[in-house]
Amino acid sequence: MAAGPRATADTAPAAGAGEVEGEHIKPFTPEKAKEIIMSLQQPAIFCNMAVDWPAQHWTAEHLSEVLHGKQIRFRMGMKRTDTVPQFETTCGYVEATLEEFLTWNCDQSPLSGPFRDYDHSKFWAYADYKYFVSLFDDKTDIFEGVIWSDFGFPGRNGRQSTLWIGSMGAHTPCHLDSYGCNLVFQVQGRKRWHLFPPEDTPFLYPTRIPYEESSVFSKINVVNPDLKRFPRFCKARRHMVTLNPGQVLFVPRHWWHYVESIDPVTVSINSWIELVEETSHEVNCRYLNRAVSALFDYYRTSKVVEVQAMRTNREHMKKEGLNVHNHMEMEQTGGHDLSLGVVKQEAASLFGPDLVPVILTSEELPSKTGSIFEGDGKDFVGEDGEHSGKLHCTKRQRMMSKSEDAIVEQNASNSNMAPSQTLISTDDLLDCLLNPQVTRIVAQLLIQGRSLWF
Repeated sequence: MAAGPRATADTAPAAGAGEVEGEHIKPFTPEKAKEIIMSLQQPAIFCNMAVDWPAQHWTAEHLSEVLHGKQIRFRMGMKRTDTVPQFETTCGYVEATLEEFLTWNCDQSPLSGPFRDYDHSKFWAYADYKYFVSLFDDKTDIFEGVIWSDFGFPGRNGRQSTLWIGSMGAHTPCHLDSYGCNLVFQVQGRKRWHLFPPEDTPFLYPTRIPYEESSVFSKINVVNPDLKRFPRFCKARRHMVTLNPGQVLFVPRHWWHYVESIDPVTVSINSWIELVEETSHEVNCRYLNRAVSALFDYYRTSKVVEVQAMRTNREHMKKEGLNVHNHMEMEQTGGHDLSLGVVKQEAASLFGPDLVPVILTSEELPSKTGSIFEGDGKDFVGEDGEHSGKLHCTKRQRMMSKSEDAIVEQNASNSNMAPSQTLISTDDLLDCLLNPQVTRIVAQLLIQGRSLWF
């Protein structure tokens, strides 16, 4: 089987996952896998989904025998650590067989042959973007070795895939694919992925030079950035993961990525998929109304929780003798945290030992200095000169308690009044789309989007 460990600590599936007494049972049905892909907004690794694929057992040596002397174009780059990306237009190229590549890659720098001008200690080689239909045009049976239909895309196999074979250090500069999402099956060796969300595009200094129809490149070498020249890159949120043999990486649409081979030989298979779900207008309206109803249901539930929290915290406030106004500010902040926690929990519910999210490499939390409860404990004087120390707090509490009772009851009333279902018609949608303010906002977004690419 392919060289390299099966999984790193951060992406390793549980022992025995997906197997029952020798029989491979996949963790997700094709329908469920596609549902996950359609809903995911961040990169994730599928484990135990390709255990029965014939491609699971391929190696570069095996593919060399299958191709039997067929010429392949290799991109040649230098093993260097400067701050300038090695774009494809600045690399050399070699036409060679896979067998010749493997010989050169064994550190046997030949005195003749296609790799004679490239010292293995100074250069890496990459056969990338090699479409199966071109490579294996006379051996179409090999298409069946890749079974993307397991991910809910019937009929998709090697025919809709590309092959990537590289030596250690081979990499693609940071870029985003201008269409579709990406499924990557790691066959042999390991690759390290550096990923950035679409929202970080302004921090990655996009460029269309060199021009490629399906890609937008970054001006930055993300593994050795020049922060003096590109200071905004400090704000980019790097997600990094090592992809191991047998694993499948899902890269959502427009996520930036830099990919590097970190083993002597790496083999991977990619498939770009345009996620277009064709539905009728009636079905889309039904989905929209369900989403709106779910929002109001959540609103009503969260208000009930908020009301209960306010009543509990009011009693606690009386005991502690804290300032009511400051306590309500903290409560509001806590309410936002509760909402975010619910959202994160819903997103995290998809993940487990067979679906591992690609997370931030490091995340610095904002400073929490200057808490509303910090102070020297001294009394203060109001604008009217009245002494307002801790002893005076009880009086204010009694005054605010009645006001808070009214707030609590009002919130409770509002939560009961929140509609559980709101019907949105076609006319409502048209009124929204034709609203001058909506048209202006969309135009501004389109103008801003174009300015990012050029």
